[in-house]
Amino acid sequence: MQISYYLPPTSLSNEELEKEYASPSWTAAKIYRKTGIKSRRIVTNELASDLAVGAGRKLFAEYKISPSDIDFVILCTQSPDYYLPTTACIVQDKLGIPTVTGAFDYNLGCSGYIYGLATAKGFLSAGIAKNVLLITAETYTKHIHPLDRSTRTVFGDGASATLLTPEDIQSIGQFVFGTDGNGAKNLIVPSGAMAMPRTNETAEKKEDLSGNIRSLDNLYMNGPEIYAFTLRTVPGLIKTILLKNSISMDELDYVILHQANKLVLETLRDKLEIPEDKYCIDVEELGNTVSSTIPIAIKRAIDKKNSKVNAGCKILIAGFGVGYSWGGTILTL
Repeated sequence: MQISYYLPPTSLSNEELEKEYASPSWTAAKIYRKTGIKSRRIVTNELASDLAVGAGRKLFAEYKISPSDIDFVILCTQSPDYYLPTTACIVQDKLGIPTVTGAFDYNLGCSGYIYGLATAKGFLSAGIAKNVLLITAETYTKHIHPLDRSTRTVFGDGASATLLTPEDIQSIGQFVFGTDGNGAKNLIVPSGAMAMPRTNETAEKKEDLSGNIRSLDNLYMNGPEIYAFTLRTVPGLIKTILLKNSISMDELDYVILHQANKLVLETLRDKLEIPEDKYCIDVEELGNTVSSTIPIAIKRAIDKKNSKVNAGCKILIAGFGVGYSWGGTILTL
């Protein structure tokens, strides 16, 4: 399994947000205390396909992979270039991947990388493909109203690319999944698709009780409900992953959960009693990049100087959020 990632060049710091908000209750220091995030990468004119191509090209260059080797492209995004065609088709063309290659998108957020790994493993195990390029590419900040502090301070943009081959089948463990569509309303862009087409009315800005401004065209996040869902669901998810893979927490080398924000991650670490040196918190520079957080965190952990994350390590990974959707597995690097 080989992973690379790509980040848009523009960075948005807490200090810049403090100047924009011009509010004594939203200082750079307070944003950091609430989120553990100091800056996040954001797109300007880039599309999800641009980030996906950037990640793909980095992967090809870093590991000396030829585009002609790829025979399936799987792309996870909740900010596609178009309703149709599928963004994966655009990426296939831009990366110079052969036309005999299969390609499709799937719409998932924070659990998206887990679902992609499971799909890729299934294709490889069944002999449907030999070299699967799994890409996550999110430009969530395009969904966010600039004056919605509840989301703008948290989310960033980014993409990852993972090459999976038949040799990786044994290194990907058993999967655990879950879905609760009753929580769909708590993390949503209400308008824009068929249920509520965009109109002048949906574009009307409103201020909520916390002083956040957004319209129905923008991302809405019910933070307290998402937090409650996470604490209610993730501990059980982790226990089931360990049980299904016949492994104990002590036998793991590292745990990489969806990098939501520092508060969520620290609360989960305490609740699960995971030692700090076996647990990843990597949101300070990038924020929450949705489906890209897990692969980016894996790659950054591997590349870190004097890293303990290396060949042969056993890592528990788990994603959870928008949907509600969750899932996880064990990887052996």
